[in-house]
Amino acid sequence: MTTTGLPLRTEGRMPTLDGATGWLNSPPLTPEGLRGRVVVVQFWTYTCVNWLRTLPYVRAWAETYRDRGLVVIGVHTPEFSFERDVANIREAVESMGIGFPVAVDSDYAVWQAFANHYWPALYFVDATGRIRHHVFGEGDYDVSEQVIRQLLTEAGADVAGQPLVSVVPAGVEAPADWDDVRTGETYLGDDRGGDFASPEPATSGPRRYTVPGALRLNHWALDGNWTLGAEAAVLDEAGGRIAFRFHARDLNLVMGPVTRGTSGRFRVLLDGRPPGDAHGTDADEAGNGMVTGQRLYQLIRQPLPVVDRTFEIQFATPGVQAVVFTFG
Repeated sequence: MTTTGLPLRTEGRMPTLDGATGWLNSPPLTPEGLRGRVVVVQFWTYTCVNWLRTLPYVRAWAETYRDRGLVVIGVHTPEFSFERDVANIREAVESMGIGFPVAVDSDYAVWQAFANHYWPALYFVDATGRIRHHVFGEGDYDVSEQVIRQLLTEAGADVAGQPLVSVVPAGVEAPADWDDVRTGETYLGDDRGGDFASPEPATSGPRRYTVPGALRLNHWALDGNWTLGAEAAVLDEAGGRIAFRFHARDLNLVMGPVTRGTSGRFRVLLDGRPPGDAHGTDADEAGNGMVTGQRLYQLIRQPLPVVDRTFEIQFATPGVQAVVFTFG
């Protein structure tokens, strides 16, 4: 069957999924076993805020077009070491309402088979196993859904009477306020860390740090006893804090207890005061929250107008690792 629509070219054949180290929500799937179905493959890692903002659309496509012949496969390829923990991945799948098959790609074998380089990345595969389109990053949701409908139509499915999905993202899944994002993703580990403003040198191993009297925009500092590792700053003594001068509507922090199953209290401040109506989903108006797992925490969502602010987070217990700040 031929259709008119988007000019989709063949970008290659769908590679094998044999390198997956495990599967969630499904037995192992193969390109051969998926013949006759339209397949959308998405590479993701569960703390990636860019991926989280695509999830409402991918979930909606999976649910809406499943009975028309669409199979969505999430390939979870970890960025951080704790994202290799299958228990963490399973918790994320359950808490985020992901019902489609997930290939656990902790050895990067599927990532390499697709020659992929991005989180998130979408690959659209037709019913004959050919990759016909891809999208790297966020956005282009209308075009992506049009591609899905076109490939389903080519496969003989009737989607003409099916309305487009209606998605109203909320919380951390809401679109970024890109016009106000002037602070970039900032890693706290010494492998990729930058813009560190504590007067003490950021060196591997334990050290006591202090926050300077003033922070320049997009700079951060530690206070208290911390150990800097390759991918995270780990708090060694209760009462430690992190300060960051930023400009964005949303501030998120990937963090968690070093020891799985433990938890601890934290408090966030904005310009030295409780955040009030600028609090995120993981803190209350007084700035209080709990670190209960290794994941992304949305700590600030400030109302308009967005201005330069100084964020602080103080931890009541040691044993917390802080990995990366992201913004939206």
